Amino acid sequence: MSMLKQWLLAAGLVACSFGATAAETAAAPAAPTAAPTAAPTAAPAASASIGQGVTPAAEKMVRESIAKVSSKAVIDEIDVAPIPGFYMVIVSGQMLYVSADGKYMLNGELVDLSSKQNTSKLAWANFRKAQIAKVPASQRIVFAPAHPKVTISVFTDVNCAFCRALHEHIADFNKAGIAVEYLAWPREGVTTTAGRPTPTYTEMVSVWCASDRKAAFSAAIDGKAPKPATCTNPVKDQFDLGLKLGLDGTPTIYGPDGRVLGGYVTPDQLLRAIEDGSDVSGS
Repeated sequence: MSMLKQWLLAAGLVACSFGATAAETAAAPAAPTAAPTAAPTAAPAASASIGQGVTPAAEKMVRESIAKVSSKAVIDEIDVAPIPGFYMVIVSGQMLYVSADGKYMLNGELVDLSSKQNTSKLAWANFRKAQIAKVPASQRIVFAPAHPKVTISVFTDVNCAFCRALHEHIADFNKAGIAVEYLAWPREGVTTTAGRPTPTYTEMVSVWCASDRKAAFSAAIDGKAPKPATCTNPVKDQFDLGLKLGLDGTPTIYGPDGRVLGGYVTPDQLLRAIEDGSDVSGS
């Protein structure tokens, strides 16, 4: 089940694969003495990006429309969509299209038939590139050759088998001129249902707090538990970033242009994808 379907189901709605979902819901009759209340709006992200063609009134309409589906949804970007009469919205790791009258919501990929370009993928890539660029180099664990040809960002989990397989070939990536910058994404999440830190989160915090993070990471992903450590660390922030980018598994590789280049891939596959603009993963 897609993240969007889970989100819609959690909100009590069901969406079709690519169709119009009525954003309007019937309100319960107000008591005669009830004071009027403002329409709910989706929570703004701290760094929400609003396109130049989006008026304050349009932004308000989009937020109110999204809030009818989920009041907890966090909007990260609103822009004018390539199709007339719609706005493109990146919200809680999903890309949606909301009609200018606030009545309809579309879920799916948009293709420009004249250019044969998937405009949804392009918009996603631009968004991801901008968001990943905000992560300071000091908060990444970097394995790089002296003179890299290309740099990739990889969301990883030290207890992920495919992440381990990828890291086993880190020397091959570096030999091919590829710098690998790791970001933390514990698949268990940050806390358990009981509110305690998950084991993988705790382990990754220890890695990011180690005096030699590269050595600690290599050991941890090889199955050797790191020495317990705590510090001010970016693990939760990077996990939240992954959710914002729509990430749902590890490893996930992002190219310098923000495209998803795959999960476990070889250096040759990766370089070909970067050079010819293809998507190893199809994302």
